Amino acid sequence: MNFKNNIGFIFLLALMVLASSCSVKKYIPEDEFLLGDYDFEVTPDSAVVIKDISLLKAELEKALSPQPNTNFLGIRPGLHYWYKVNVDSAGFINRFINDKIGEEPVYLSDVEEEATRDLLRNRLENRGFFYSNITTKTIKDTVSKIATVNYSVKVPKPYTMETYQVDKDSIDFYNTLQEQVANSPLEKGMRFDLSAMKLERERIDTNLKEKGYYNFNSGFLIFQADTNQYKNRRFDLFLKLKKDVPAKSVVPYRLRKVSVFPNNTIPLDTVEIDTLRFNNRSYLQEGVFFRPDRLDPFFTLKEGSLYSPTESKATSRRLGTLGAYKFVNIEYNEIEGAENDSIRYLDANIFLSPLNKRALRAELQAVTKSNDFAGPSLGLTFTNRNLFKGGEILNITAKTSYEVQIAGSDQAGLTSTQFGLGADLIFPRVLFPVKISDDYFKYSIPKTKVGLSADILNRSQLYGLLTFQGTFGYVWQANKFVTHEINPISINYVRLTNTSDEFQQILLRNPFLENSFEQQFISGLTYSFTYNGMLDANARSLFFVNSTVDIAGNSISLLGSTNDLGKKEFLGQQYAQYAKADVDFRYHYRFTKESRIATRLFAGYGLPYGNSDVMPFSKQYFSGGAYSVRAFRTRSLGPGTYTVPVGDDRSFFDQSGNVRLEANVEYRFPIFGYVKGAVFADAGNVWSTSDETLPGGRLSSNFYNELGIGSGIGLRVDVQGFVIRFDLAAPLHDPSLEENERWNFDVANPVFNFAIGYPF
Repeated sequence: MNFKNNIGFIFLLALMVLASSCSVKKYIPEDEFLLGDYDFEVTPDSAVVIKDISLLKAELEKALSPQPNTNFLGIRPGLHYWYKVNVDSAGFINRFINDKIGEEPVYLSDVEEEATRDLLRNRLENRGFFYSNITTKTIKDTVSKIATVNYSVKVPKPYTMETYQVDKDSIDFYNTLQEQVANSPLEKGMRFDLSAMKLERERIDTNLKEKGYYNFNSGFLIFQADTNQYKNRRFDLFLKLKKDVPAKSVVPYRLRKVSVFPNNTIPLDTVEIDTLRFNNRSYLQEGVFFRPDRLDPFFTLKEGSLYSPTESKATSRRLGTLGAYKFVNIEYNEIEGAENDSIRYLDANIFLSPLNKRALRAELQAVTKSNDFAGPSLGLTFTNRNLFKGGEILNITAKTSYEVQIAGSDQAGLTSTQFGLGADLIFPRVLFPVKISDDYFKYSIPKTKVGLSADILNRSQLYGLLTFQGTFGYVWQANKFVTHEINPISINYVRLTNTSDEFQQILLRNPFLENSFEQQFISGLTYSFTYNGMLDANARSLFFVNSTVDIAGNSISLLGSTNDLGKKEFLGQQYAQYAKADVDFRYHYRFTKESRIATRLFAGYGLPYGNSDVMPFSKQYFSGGAYSVRAFRTRSLGPGTYTVPVGDDRSFFDQSGNVRLEANVEYRFPIFGYVKGAVFADAGNVWSTSDETLPGGRLSSNFYNELGIGSGIGLRVDVQGFVIRFDLAAPLHDPSLEENERWNFDVANPVFNFAIGYPF
């Protein structure tokens, strides 16, 4: 069947679905009408001007019930399948569709007009519109058996506030309440609004809690409106306490004592507890599980300070970032007998339940790559928490993998083995020659991270690669959304070993590639800024930005010497000099809890200079793959319009560059249960600004016509944030083809991607 016949078949099938979906009329009972829709109109009475009348209308429409059946271009498929199953007793397929989209019919008789008018009137009065005129009218279409209910609302001039003040009493608490009213967002001329008053009570309650009023509650406040002083729909608003409010609710509390239990694992009365006073806090533990001087900076609760929920949450949050504790529980106990008329006291007990001191994690994976290598990999991570009794965490990681080329013409059977060993030591504090006050870090205390790793890669018949890496840096979370990571020391040493004649020929054919492997020693500074607005669970528009700067070779150039070729060396090794910066920007728009549009834009540029003519191979960009342009395999796109020679199985060495630009868009939607779907499109490529050996690889002003573009569909299994992803994509625009052949939706040769986690 050709493409045109397929179009005709799809069109015919769509007509059949439409016809079946329109046939609900025969199921409507004779004495009933299907509720078609509501016609809702809100107009001001006479010459009254109503501010934000469209918002008022939208708010009132939410009160209309029941909601009519879902209608798409006059079609009600959900209702159709409900009738098919519940009236015709249809088969398995119809029952399955009914389970997914079926809707029980909503009739005109289900509409309670009088109750709805009362509800509308109540909502209008809550917003200052008293004595509104609400009328209804029902229009019945006897041919289609569908009815429309018209609501017409005429709103009068609303009541507006003239003054807002405290209805004073003799107790001192009213002076505190007066301070809150003086800074209120409620202002003269605002419309009477019950929801605004509720927010005002909650605002005052929050502010009073921060001033130590531990037992206060927003329900203790009451508003009274007085219209007797005015004739033109104005009122005075009074705030006062309800009757019989407990006396302890209007008195602030101070912290008398702060006690910390660093090892809360067993009942306190079964062991002998040592108590140590440090910085006006009591530390109770058997022996020394956690050094008080190391733990103390994480507390913001202080003896003698007023009770504050903000400080309590800050203490819990800061302790949670340690990585040493499973639970943080803060309990407050009221001290009886120590109170007076103006102040009361609390004791704060902070119970810390540690995680297991040692843990071992194993990860086994089956890996397939775009160069046809496949095989297993095993990773083991040993973790030792609270290593020096100061919250330090030591992670030791060992990994190994074995891969064999299962396809690839005459190259099948080649093997690749890799062994790696690394260790990270994380200190939950700043290690710096100059003392930095902990008071500077309000949200969280930075961590110092020291890392060392070694990796050996042996690819048969090609080369061996020995890599050493060392880093020293800091990670700091400035607030809920922003994280900074800076590594003032970042050292990489890469050395080629056991290079075969075949690999030497590859290097000789491409001097650019040969130069990139000569940059064996990389010493520099890296900085990363991350804004993660995806954490906002209530927002519709979500933003994420990650920007990274990588500068190498500047500081070490002060210690280097110059060799016979005019290149600078350090300890006999030529080192790289470059500057590299990139930005990853993401924007998601959430339609519902489980459906959204996700977009991403990535741009990166690397500039070699000084001691380097090209970027080191490990620092270059590549494009294609499960987290990039999914219609092209990893490292198979670009640079620019470069076309891989026929039969060249080593082209992935060439297909990189120092410039990268990518854009992605994806619509994500639920299917059923944990299974989600996606429709996506990707575009991107890499380019070089210095390589002349690869035809079409240089960046030019025509770069937008050299983008690799693809689209596809995806299936994801999302179990509480753990995502297994399957994407199938086909190229739409392949820049490696001749210019008049690039636009071609190659659905016959799709690329399958399997990955863990969402791509962006």
